[in-house]
Amino acid sequence: MKNLQRRHFIVGATAAAATLSAGLTTSASAWAQKIKHIPLDPVNPNIRFGTTGSIWGEAGVGATRIYSTEQAIKMCSKVGLQGVEPYAGGWEEYRNKPEELMKICTENNVQLIDASNGGKTQSTNFIDKEQIPKTLADHVAFARDFLQVFGCAQWKINMGARPPGGPNPDQMKQLCNTLNELGRRTLEYGIKLAPHPHIWGPLEREEEIRRALELTDPKYVWFTFDTGHLTLGGADAVQMLSDYFPRVAKIHMKDTYAKYRGNKQTPTPEMHKEASVYHNFGGGGVDFPALFKVLRDRKFNGWVVMDVDGPRKGDDGFDAIGGNMHVATDNYIMNNINYLRHVLGVKLPPQI
Repeated sequence: MKNLQRRHFIVGATAAAATLSAGLTTSASAWAQKIKHIPLDPVNPNIRFGTTGSIWGEAGVGATRIYSTEQAIKMCSKVGLQGVEPYAGGWEEYRNKPEELMKICTENNVQLIDASNGGKTQSTNFIDKEQIPKTLADHVAFARDFLQVFGCAQWKINMGARPPGGPNPDQMKQLCNTLNELGRRTLEYGIKLAPHPHIWGPLEREEEIRRALELTDPKYVWFTFDTGHLTLGGADAVQMLSDYFPRVAKIHMKDTYAKYRGNKQTPTPEMHKEASVYHNFGGGGVDFPALFKVLRDRKFNGWVVMDVDGPRKGDDGFDAIGGNMHVATDNYIMNNINYLRHVLGVKLPPQI
C-alpha cells in the first residue's frame, strides 16, 4: 500500500509539474504575441535591437544607478529599442513577481530578452566541484521560474572569477562540463544557454574561448559574442563571428579603443578602475560595419544588444557636460543610438 501510495504521489506530482510547465509556456507564448516589432535593420529584418541595464548603471565599476527598471524600459520604448536585458540590479526586485515586470514590458512594447545571472544567493562558480551543484540548482530554478515565464529563447550568463593565471586544462574541462549539463537542462525550458566570455573571467583570451567552443556540445551550448570583450581579450570580433556563426545566440555590442586591437595582454582591472577600457560606439576598437556585414550576409536571426557601461566621472567627455549624471546617461544613449542610425543604417528614431 505504501508503495502504491508513493507511486500515485510521484505520478501526480509529475503530472502537476507538466501542467504547470505547460501553463507557463502557454502564458509566455500569449504574452510574447502582444509584443509587436517593426523590423529596424535595413537589410536583415530578423535582427532585433535592445540594450542591457549597464547603460542605466545596473552594473560596472563605479556605476551609478540612474533609472529604475520601469523607467529604463520606458526609455527603451522612447528611443525605439525592442528589448531589454537587465542585470541583477534591474530584475532582482521582480524575482518573485515576474508578472509585474511582464506588465511593464507589455505596456511599453519592449521584450525581456533575458536576464543576466548573478542575483542574490545565486552561485556563479562553474569550476569548483564543491560549488557546482549549487550553481546548477540555482540556474535551473531561475530558468524555470523566471526566464521561462517571459518566453526567453536564450540566456546570457557570466561564469565567475578568473582562476589565477587563467584556467588550467582540468579547470577548462570542468567549466565546459558544467556548461554542457546546464545547457542540457535549460533547453528543456526552450532556453539556449549562451555563456558570455568576459575579461577577468575564466574565458578571457582568444585561445580560451576557442577551446571552450571545442569542449562544449553545440546541441546544448551557444555563446554570447561580446565585441568589446573579444577585442580586449586579443581576438578579432569579426573573424570570431565568421568562424563560429552557428554557435552565436546573441551579440553584445560594445566598443573599446583602437590601441587594444590584437593586444597580447588583457588590460587589468586596476587600469579599468582608473579609466574605462570600454568606449561608446565609434571608439575604434571594433569594426562594426564589417561585423554587421556578416550578420546581414549570413542572415543572423537574433538580438544585437547594446552593452555600454554608463558614464563615470572622467570617462568619455563626462566632465564636458557639467558632470550631470542624468544628462550624461541620456547623451550616452543617444550617441550610441545615432551611431546605429548614421553609421549602420538602423531605423531608429533620431532623438529622445
